[in-house]
Amino acid sequence: MYKILIVEDDKTIYSLLKEHLEKWGYIVKGIDDFNNIIDVFNEFKPNIVLLDIYLPFYNGYYWCQNIRKISNVPIMFISSASENMNIIMAMDIGADDFIVKPFDIDVLISKVKALIRRTYQTKKEQNLLEYNNVSLNINDASLFYEGKRIELTKNDFRILVILFENVGKIVSRDLIMQKLWETDEFIDDNTLTVNMTRLKKKLEEFGINNFIKTKKGVGYYI
Repeated sequence: MYKILIVEDDKTIYSLLKEHLEKWGYIVKGIDDFNNIIDVFNEFKPNIVLLDIYLPFYNGYYWCQNIRKISNVPIMFISSASENMNIIMAMDIGADDFIVKPFDIDVLISKVKALIRRTYQTKKEQNLLEYNNVSLNINDASLFYEGKRIELTKNDFRILVILFENVGKIVSRDLIMQKLWETDEFIDDNTLTVNMTRLKKKLEEFGINNFIKTKKGVGYYI
């Protein structure tokens, strides 16, 4: 189920959006503290952000730029600032779409659905596994983070596939070794430890810190 964060100070517009988006099965969250948008973003982990330009404290351009520093999540501006320069600026700093107020709610819903389809359903078709902006490409055994491609060894790739397929669950060392043993390489307990240490170090070199976590004596998880 997709989650939508609405960054909108107008309560009437927020209520309208929330009502109609929830009818389509989306999980919707608004903003109460406009000084604290990034913390809400990190906690909620939305699949799409609807963002106004005119907001208390800092404008939507500021928050778009800050979100783009940590995420590639689709961002759609919803604003009465309809001049071409505002639209161009929004797109230049990382927005994916722009809809002008007053808007037709059906058109907005269609745009939201299209953004989600392009972003997430296409990834599934391309055999991408994704978590916290880290994407694993099944087709070519590579990892992507913040536009950077990370080359993986055979064991790196096999381990990550197992962990991505069990996000949030602890995968036991025995199960990982069993899965790797089904391939052409022998993996014992010590070899697994060495492989995991190297993989974690490789991820950290690309700024992916604490992505793979260890449950001592049990296994690993992301």
